[in-house]
Amino acid sequence: METKARVLIDCHDAKGLVYKISRVFYDRDLNIDSNREFVDKENEKFFMRTVVTGKFEINELDAALREVAPKEAHIRVIVPKDKKVVILATKESHALGDILIRHAAGELGATIECVIANHETLRDLVGRFDIPFFYVPAEGLSREAHEAKVMEKINKHDFDYIVLAKYMRILTPSFVAAYPQQIINIHHSFLPAFIGANPYKQAYERGVKIIGATAHFVTDDLDEGPIIAQDVIPVNHRFDWKDMQRAGRDVEKVVLSRALNLVLNDRVFVNGNKTIVF
Repeated sequence: METKARVLIDCHDAKGLVYKISRVFYDRDLNIDSNREFVDKENEKFFMRTVVTGKFEINELDAALREVAPKEAHIRVIVPKDKKVVILATKESHALGDILIRHAAGELGATIECVIANHETLRDLVGRFDIPFFYVPAEGLSREAHEAKVMEKINKHDFDYIVLAKYMRILTPSFVAAYPQQIINIHHSFLPAFIGANPYKQAYERGVKIIGATAHFVTDDLDEGPIIAQDVIPVNHRFDWKDMQRAGRDVEKVVLSRALNLVLNDRVFVNGNKTIVF
């Protein structure tokens, strides 16, 4: 029986890598359905994503690839299947609602394990999709104490990524460190502009002619993690900041869903504080 796999390789660049890797596939009579590669010349790093189909054993293919790649190479042989996500939310429904609808339509490429929120506002919405909802209030708790309760809920689930669907709380370094390159955030701004609170008001006061949204991996630097996807729409002098906010919500949900599609289909490599997206 034939198997399809995504082969992801990143390593120090070296002469003949594409040939050597492709030869491993050829020798096993594997069909290359698609292939993309990129070299970061500044840092001499090589990235390659290949989709192959054929009869093979995953561990044997992985071992063969490691024989021809540099010793420090990061190699993943992934058989495509739906991943699992946990969603964190607060009160705003647009980003969460879009994800829930895509999930219900079978278009998300992941199963939603649960939604965790620091307010009850979204319970009824989530309940309509028969997904577990957990309310973890933050009132009277330090940030660390609240996060401990949230992490207790998160860690009861098997998951690949944590999605911040307008989760309006700043995460501590210890929380971020617990889930490296697993937390995806949507920021209501075209980063690096207008970082932090109320970027639409900041944009209005600056008189911008475009507004946008950015989906990125979360790091300790607020709104400065590796960017996965971005988009913008035009605005003009007729927009006040609330008009910009309403228009921006449409961009936010589209950008977050686009970013999730890329990540869930193993199209994103983290390269320092940047990403390589195939």
